[in-house]
Amino acid sequence: MRFKTIILYIGVLLMFSISNAQFVKKHGFLSVQGTQLTDQNNQPIVLRGMSFGWHSMWPRFYNEKAVSWLKKDFNCNVVRAAMGIELGEHSYSKDPQFSKEKIEAVIKGAIQSDIYVIVDWHSHNINLNEAKEFFAEISKKYAKYPNIIYEVFNEPDYETWQEAKDYAEEIIKVIRENDPKNIILVGCPHWDQDIDLPAADPILGYTNIMYTMHFYAATHGKKLRDRTDAAIKSGLPVFISESAGMEASGDGPLNIKAWQEYIDWMESNKLSWITWSVSDKDETCSILKKSAKSEGKWKEEDLKESGIKVREFLRKYNKE
Repeated sequence: MRFKTIILYIGVLLMFSISNAQFVKKHGFLSVQGTQLTDQNNQPIVLRGMSFGWHSMWPRFYNEKAVSWLKKDFNCNVVRAAMGIELGEHSYSKDPQFSKEKIEAVIKGAIQSDIYVIVDWHSHNINLNEAKEFFAEISKKYAKYPNIIYEVFNEPDYETWQEAKDYAEEIIKVIRENDPKNIILVGCPHWDQDIDLPAADPILGYTNIMYTMHFYAATHGKKLRDRTDAAIKSGLPVFISESAGMEASGDGPLNIKAWQEYIDWMESNKLSWITWSVSDKDETCSILKKSAKSEGKWKEEDLKESGIKVREFLRKYNKE
């Protein structure tokens, strides 16, 4: 009897392991039903994972093995490749070939690990022609993969919603010429805080569009959650594509209580969320210390407090 119990237990573990290893295979192409992100079976799905830091500042982490480790050890079911457009010697504006190679390493890593990947145009400014060229190339190359999510404008800062909307519509048109259905994320003014603006004037004529809200829990409180609740109630699909537990500067102490309040809120609303960031800068939001290897296999002592905490969150909530 005891032997049978052990065999059954091993079988359950193997089933869990296989299910977890085949996340995208199970859920397939995503879509938006009302305000909810859903899978190929029209069932609600919540994506939870990590954003890499700017590729132009921390390129060493942009590789397939780091993606695999984030899936294996952090239990990520999505990663975000943040392509720096202006910042750094190897930014897209200065070195587009290097930039594309780094982003595609993460894309390929996600496909290999069978998780989702956000291709993030990580800029605070409008670079219309460059963005059109990039997303035309990427969407043509990867449209057949259900893993892909496009984030067309990370954080408009001082642009109006009309400016950000006009830009987004141009990029969406380019993507949809190659990829008719993968999810597209659109940013909103004031570093993705003014989610009420697209709620009042959303992009029309396209499906599978979601709008991004970003928070840093030690700075942004209930007011931002209330604003987002109102946007969702009005019918706006929302995706939290960048967040963390410290101040909006990315530094300062973690506010674990405020962070947990945001986690509870996102979970209760079935909102997908990404935490910033896989990098080793001397700041709170960079989850790694300088000792961390480029290709994962990070030990506990390689993680900062923020890294230990977000790993705890991801392991807890990504149970599938």
